[in-house]
Amino acid sequence: MPHHGGHGHHHPLAVTLVDPCVVDALKANIGNYVVLETTRGGIDGCIADVKPDHVVLDARGKKFLVRICEIVWIMPK
Repeated sequence: MPHHGGHGHHHPLAVTLVDPCVVDALKANIGNYVVLETTRGGIDGCIADVKPDHVVLDARGKKFLVRICEIVWIMPK
């Protein structure tokens, strides 16, 4: 059996699922006002930035980082 180092200790591996269609839709709306419905409720604001796993929403001067996997739907205004 090959030795992989770590003296037999196993470490958790973080995995992030990316939904390219949602990321593309969010990127197409950077700078635009949107409503995001999440699993925790709705939030509205201007999309400031989009990363593979989260979107930065500027809601009345406050920045919110919303995980893309928590978004149910997006409605541009």
